[in-house]
Amino acid sequence: MIEVKGINAGYGPLHIIFDIDMTFKDKEVTCIVGPNGSGKSTLLKTIFGLTAVYSGTIRCGDSIITKLPPHEIARRGVAYLPQTDNVFGNLSVAENLWLASYTLDPGSSKETIRNVVSLFPVLNDFMGKSAGLLSGGERQMLALCMALIRKPQVIMLDEPTANLAPKMAKQLVNNVKMLRDDLKLTVILVEQNAKLALDLSDRAFIMGSGRKIAEGEPGDLLKSPDFNKMLLGIAPAQS
Repeated sequence: MIEVKGINAGYGPLHIIFDIDMTFKDKEVTCIVGPNGSGKSTLLKTIFGLTAVYSGTIRCGDSIITKLPPHEIARRGVAYLPQTDNVFGNLSVAENLWLASYTLDPGSSKETIRNVVSLFPVLNDFMGKSAGLLSGGERQMLALCMALIRKPQVIMLDEPTANLAPKMAKQLVNNVKMLRDDLKLTVILVEQNAKLALDLSDRAFIMGSGRKIAEGEPGDLLKSPDFNKMLLGIAPAQS
């Protein structure tokens, strides 16, 4: 579904990720783990058109999306949920959902919102509440709803369990499984909790210092004698 080939990217002259080759398969959860500052979030932003790409190609299905603006990438079925600022805190839950439906046919918006919210029924209790007053887990549910309203094929989640209570983190895991198993979406997950991410994923990449240092089946990576070193970004890249 998403193929990243030879990507070098960063912010203006600041080069952050180097020669990244990764493939994210259709209807699978693929996680990207590694230490802070390893370039994981920058990679997601690069796929979504939010960084400067110096070289390389990004493909979504049959389309090359390298250097397209984010709204064009979204129209090709890619949704990106950043770690923070992923809802409009000064608007109510209902207003956030209606805003997310702006690209839909007005006649179908109400039904689409209702169908998506049925996946997260707890939000029905907060429709008139300001999104800025929701808990971290409730905001993540709202952000997921807003993404799903646009009917994406790929959802990229950046540190979704950050600052969540253990109970809400477990619920988030169930939500990611639902995206893959019930909605048949491709999920790209950047997560600091490596064990949680690997247990959840079909395939995994480990990054360090802006480079891919390992890839494979999660179980195989967990068994590697260099696994802890790779998570700290101090192991050499796999050959």
